[in-house]
Amino acid sequence: MTTLGYQIPNFTYPDTTPDQLFPTIAAQAVEAENSGFDTVLVMDHFYQLPILGAPDEPMIECYTLLSALAQHTSRVRLSSLVTGNTYRNPTLLAKSVTALDVVSGGRAQLGIGAGWFEFEHQSLGFEFGTFTDRFEKLEEALQIILPMLRGERPSLDGKWYHVEEAINSPAPLGRIPVMIGGGGEKKTLRMVAQYADESNLIAAPEDLPRKLDVLAAHCERLGRDRSEITVTAQTSACIAPTEEQATAEFEAYLARNPAAEVRRASTIVGSPEQVAARFSAMLESGIDGVTVNSPANGHVPGRVTLLGETLAPLIG
Repeated sequence: MTTLGYQIPNFTYPDTTPDQLFPTIAAQAVEAENSGFDTVLVMDHFYQLPILGAPDEPMIECYTLLSALAQHTSRVRLSSLVTGNTYRNPTLLAKSVTALDVVSGGRAQLGIGAGWFEFEHQSLGFEFGTFTDRFEKLEEALQIILPMLRGERPSLDGKWYHVEEAINSPAPLGRIPVMIGGGGEKKTLRMVAQYADESNLIAAPEDLPRKLDVLAAHCERLGRDRSEITVTAQTSACIAPTEEQATAEFEAYLARNPAAEVRRASTIVGSPEQVAARFSAMLESGIDGVTVNSPANGHVPGRVTLLGETLAPLIG
């Protein structure tokens, strides 16, 4: 299966007052749906990420936001990119994503990862633990969440979680696909092969073929058909009708948010023709699609539409 996802940066936009924040986000979701994106995704954080803003800048809670976006869209899947497993008990997360599925008419997707933003955990009181702790928690959580989403009543007496015949009612309206985000070759991609329907890779374009080979090896070892898993790459773009406009909008973004300078090399900036060429080359690696965010200018009316109309023909 091929897929094209647009990740909305749920953060403070220039010259946007608090009452305009959600309408600005919702407008991007509508443009994404109408221009060829099949999935709309938002971040699951409570503080702004350092490359996007200061901790005290607005950040809307993920599942509340997705449920609101469900009322402004009718076709796109709705997902987090990705849920931090450490932020919620697995049974609560199963209930939350099921509620999203119900209120959206069956359009929920569960994107999940181990969690990584240590400052956010320390400030808000979420246990962070070690790298190993977080991945152990993620695997136990998947052993609870997936059965709950599939109509079962799981019990688990694990190292991190204890549940007894956990009930999930109402049930999802359909089969909720599960996407695991990240590019770790030993833990993350093994869990993708074992548990997930989709993989969202965080990797440089030149590393994508190796990541696909690693995933295929995990699938072979576990007896999984690799073709059952949809693989996307996480990307960032700044598109405008001309290269000059795109460059100006990207430079203005860096000027108002200097911390984002670290994304200069990895952001695809240019006209529709230039952006299409860069994404076409990336798709030749064998991935099934991309998720793309546009923090520099996604809030500008028409930019998400231009991005979708440019990329959708490449995905098929």
